Amino acid sequence: MIELRHLKAIVALEDTGSVTRAAARVHLTQSALSHQLAALEDYLETPLFERQQRPLKLTEAGKALLALARQMLPEVEAARQAIARMKAALPTRELRIAVECHTCYDWLMPAMDAYREHHPEVELDLVPGFHTEPLALLTEHQADMVIISEAKRQAGIAYHPLFAYEMVGLTARGHALAARASLTARDFGQETLITYPVPDRMLDLVRRVLKPAGVNPPRRTAELTVAILQLVASGRGIAALPRWAVQTYLERGYVAARPIGPKGLWGRLYAATRSAEKETHAEFTALLAETAFSTLRGVKPIAESAGA
Repeated sequence: MIELRHLKAIVALEDTGSVTRAAARVHLTQSALSHQLAALEDYLETPLFERQQRPLKLTEAGKALLALARQMLPEVEAARQAIARMKAALPTRELRIAVECHTCYDWLMPAMDAYREHHPEVELDLVPGFHTEPLALLTEHQADMVIISEAKRQAGIAYHPLFAYEMVGLTARGHALAARASLTARDFGQETLITYPVPDRMLDLVRRVLKPAGVNPPRRTAELTVAILQLVASGRGIAALPRWAVQTYLERGYVAARPIGPKGLWGRLYAATRSAEKETHAEFTALLAETAFSTLRGVKPIAESAGA
């Protein structure tokens, strides 16, 4: 097969009259260029230049290939430049993402990187800060997507299911609760609860387990997951975090984890967008879910967690 690299090599040979200088022009070693030309001659079953002459002289077959190269290479370069201009003229689209959960970045960032590779025309960005009313960011056009834990019906908002994950109770390794098969609301009522500094409605443990049972334990907050785990490991309290977010610490025996309730406590994550843009963002939300399932342990489709 005759390739562009072959045509460039023939032009370089004709222009320089030397394999050494031609190799430098096409950014190859002399040996690599010689092998390339020999393979081309084998394919065409005819020599392309007179090896005994200095400077090198093309054979009639070589001259025919040179004529082809002189015609084709400018056309290829013109096409490349035209495509580059078209690419530069493509309209850009913004995708600004707000994140409700503190532990989302491990799978969100790789998905954003993968999407950029296939859609360089899309400007992806994270909306900074903590937001008490994340859906308002959509309605006010301050964000284009919100990663959120509840799919509350609201006019103009569409939800893309991402995945379900188990929330586990975390204790120090030698804590008495570490011997339990599972933890109850009453167990949490006897301990200091360590959480992120967010409203109760954003904490599945508080909203779905403790408040319905009338349990209100003393609180302590920490901004970072690792800080929460350090406090738990040192016996300062207990916590509830996604299993996938603490899996590496569990494998190292840093803290102990127990299910919350006999069936476990399962949280869910959705990507919320404006309804009119649901199809626009469908590819990215599918990639988000795919990335989560390929990188996180213990997650499952939301439909499968309906009874959990």
